[in-house]
Amino acid sequence: MSQKQANCCVWLVSLLAVLVVPTWGDDADTLINFRISLSNDAALNNWDNTIPPCNWTGVRCKDGSVFRLRLENMSLTGLIDMNSLVQLSGLRSLSFKNNSFDGPIPDVKRIGALRILYLSYNKFSGEISDDAFTGMNYLTKVHLARNQFTGKIPTSLASLDKLAELNLQGNQFEGDIPDFRKATKLNTVDFSINQLLGPIPPSLRRFNASSFADNKGLCGRPLKACKSSKKKTILIIVIVAACVIALAAIVAISYIVSSGRGSKSSQFKTTKDTKALKKYDTGQKEAQKIFDYSGSGNPQKGENGKLIFVRDDRERFDLQDLLRASAEVLGSGSFGSTYKAVLLSGPAMVVKRFRHMNNVGREDFHDRMRKLGSLSHPNLLPLVAFYYRKEEKLLVSDFVPNGSLASHLHGNRAPGQPGLDWPTRLKIIKGVAKGLAYLYKEFPSLPLPHGHLKSSNVVLDKNFEPLLTDYTLVQVMNKEHAQAQMVAYKSPDFTQADRTTRKTDVWSLGILILEMLTGKFPANYLKQGKGVNTDLASWVNSVVREEWTGEVFDKDMKGTRNGEGEMLKLLKVGMCCCEWNAERRWELREAVKKIEELKERDNDNYDDYSSNYASEEYGYSSRALTEDDFSFSVTA
Repeated sequence: MSQKQANCCVWLVSLLAVLVVPTWGDDADTLINFRISLSNDAALNNWDNTIPPCNWTGVRCKDGSVFRLRLENMSLTGLIDMNSLVQLSGLRSLSFKNNSFDGPIPDVKRIGALRILYLSYNKFSGEISDDAFTGMNYLTKVHLARNQFTGKIPTSLASLDKLAELNLQGNQFEGDIPDFRKATKLNTVDFSINQLLGPIPPSLRRFNASSFADNKGLCGRPLKACKSSKKKTILIIVIVAACVIALAAIVAISYIVSSGRGSKSSQFKTTKDTKALKKYDTGQKEAQKIFDYSGSGNPQKGENGKLIFVRDDRERFDLQDLLRASAEVLGSGSFGSTYKAVLLSGPAMVVKRFRHMNNVGREDFHDRMRKLGSLSHPNLLPLVAFYYRKEEKLLVSDFVPNGSLASHLHGNRAPGQPGLDWPTRLKIIKGVAKGLAYLYKEFPSLPLPHGHLKSSNVVLDKNFEPLLTDYTLVQVMNKEHAQAQMVAYKSPDFTQADRTTRKTDVWSLGILILEMLTGKFPANYLKQGKGVNTDLASWVNSVVREEWTGEVFDKDMKGTRNGEGEMLKLLKVGMCCCEWNAERRWELREAVKKIEELKERDNDNYDDYSSNYASEEYGYSSRALTEDDFSFSVTA
């Protein structure tokens, strides 16, 4: 072999070596160096340069770069090498939950573009410096629960304007809670089980009391009122005593002046009140509350003085039967009060008392109620009768003993009582969709066939079949009150464009779907009038875009095998119904069609789902679908 041929062979072998030995770029080398600082790292055995790092355990990539590092439930110890992590330019999500790391919190602010930080359930300890999160302007979620952190909560946390979730539960934080007024997107907090003191800041008083539990020094709404200082208390007592003495003097003088001429008037008033009380006294205090008509008019004489029945398949009774009925207050909402009335003849009825229902005249109101009485569908709670009076109205329907969907999703359950499982939730949402589709068919010209679709307006029968309530009432409600209270007017259609369309109820359906899947209450429904755009749909969208889809699902659905794929399909339906732009939002018929196609369990390709969607914490997906599958806009 000539020298020239030999040189060619050497060159060819070198070229083949370059082609055969894979090179995965800087991220792979960075992660290998990061692993060196870890101990007890057997779970990372497939971190090897022979395979792409995007296929390594706990690593997710985006556009070829490491986007998320999720090393959870691995019993890892050692050092979290921030010098290596800062070299991952695409890193946006970092989770070391449920390991055994100890020592001070890592210097996370060196990764300024980080969006998600989960360090819960480790053994981190010591104080966190006040500037620990300075400059982390993209951070949306911080979970530091169940560690051993001490000292004050860093004020740099409270300055994060994109922060949506904060969990500091189960540490030893002390001192005052800083004011989170800059964190306007904050929707989930947990400061419980610490050693915090002082009043809860105004920016956090909207959260539930459980978010602040087991801090002996915290006070103020939503907890007990803060105690005043001793000096302040004495000053208040002195002022109140002086006012009482002065008021007593004024009353005494007034009595002396008017005693001669006031006795007859007083006697007349007492007699009138006594007669009214006797007239409506049925031996039931709650019944008095239902039918205590104050002002002019008389419920027996009023507008014809009788209930008007709109159905022929119900037992007849009159107003006096309701007056004699044993009554129980079921709730009091923005429109009025709701009562359960058990008639002497046996059946239990629900009576809803409305005070803001004067948008139409008497004849028009009668016509609309008769139309509602003519509706018949397995997923509608039928109107049985109504009572008309100018100042207020009564709507009577059957009592459904299993309660509302909201009570099952958000109410307190007895220990050991299971929540709604996936098959039941799917059954409920299918029934809701059918009932809504029927309303769309019966009211083709109404922009809002329902108008107030939410979980508290869905009741469940003994078989957990859903029945829609409070439907098609927008037209008879006072406009100002409707726009301040009804769900349709919380939609982006109205808050952004001052209008409602045939797709507005579709948005309400989407929010209901997300509420059922996440178990989270749509808190923006509690705000009157036009509020901020932050809602349940925005939260779900943020979680999905961060590729943490598995954390969306309500843990009460845990235990359903082979259903993850169908849950994800329903999640997509909900998100498409919540599309911010009404033109891109699904039509109701498309949403109903997709919901009808859903099954309790996946098809035979479940193994494909289970390998990608397993989550040790919840038993659900931790892999998000692509943005093409799941993206939807949350801004106009």
